Amino acid sequence: MMFKKLLEYNDGEEMNIVVMLKESVLKTSKNGKHYLILNFTDSSGEIRGIYWDATPQDAQNFSAGSIVELNGKREEYQDRPQIKIFSLRTVGENEGYDLSQFVKTAPVKQKYLEEEINKRVFEILNPTWNRIVRYLLKKWHDKFFIYPAGKINHHAVKNGLAFHTVSMLRDAEGICNTYPQVDRSLLYAGCIVHDMGKVIELSGVVATKYTTEGNLIGHLVLIDEQIVLAAKELNINPHSEDVMLLRHMVLSHHGLPEYGAAKRPALLEAELLHKIDDLDATVYAITNALQHTKPGHFTEFIASQDNRRFYRPLKDDALDQSEKLE
Repeated sequence: MMFKKLLEYNDGEEMNIVVMLKESVLKTSKNGKHYLILNFTDSSGEIRGIYWDATPQDAQNFSAGSIVELNGKREEYQDRPQIKIFSLRTVGENEGYDLSQFVKTAPVKQKYLEEEINKRVFEILNPTWNRIVRYLLKKWHDKFFIYPAGKINHHAVKNGLAFHTVSMLRDAEGICNTYPQVDRSLLYAGCIVHDMGKVIELSGVVATKYTTEGNLIGHLVLIDEQIVLAAKELNINPHSEDVMLLRHMVLSHHGLPEYGAAKRPALLEAELLHKIDDLDATVYAITNALQHTKPGHFTEFIASQDNRRFYRPLKDDALDQSEKLE
């Protein structure tokens, strides 16, 4: 018997399903009553729901990372899908469920992501950048190829960080082929390490949250520190121009200070890294929303895209193939 996944239910359809709580936030309404904003998730994706008249005990029982049996109905509220909750029950550890069952995974297998990134490392011809990139990939290998690239926004899935990196490297290859004046080695090195600080910034795959270091320092500065430490470990002068250039790539890749950049891009390759990063995040966010939208309809409002909605054409045969990189 085949069981439906969370995002396979239609509007108005009742569900009785076991899912994981990706996020749980206790709020207080204007009349003083408590309620929980819950993000339900499984391997198909996530949908929000409101648990009304919640008690502090409910907040403890239904915390992020908990597995619950959800009885409810999918509906639409303010052009966004949500679950009208009828009942919730915490699933016990002895009921045979594994948290990994409820985590959405990138559409490319880990071994292909590793192969793709390792192939690009060979194309980093500058010895300083090559050695530092290899060192950091080896040091953070286990987390880098499993972690998401974000808590909520783009590539917030298992293997999402490596998937995002591979997509950017493919974009970078096309740009380097078009513009031979671009330093391919520097751009590839920047793509590979730019978000690697997220292995320290984020807590992991299940019920992802920001670590103390993530909240206080952030992934740009965290990976900058890792580059300096790697250089010292490899007996490379941390004040050499090559090291400074790679550090600038990661410190500036958010583009503007208001978006978290420590410096604005001051290298051609740094400007390109910022634009490639933004491009891939944009494509992912819109594609993800379109995949959960019926042809002939608009997506829900996408926060990362200035709360705009995007239309899915009636004839949209390419969308289902859009993220298959193998």
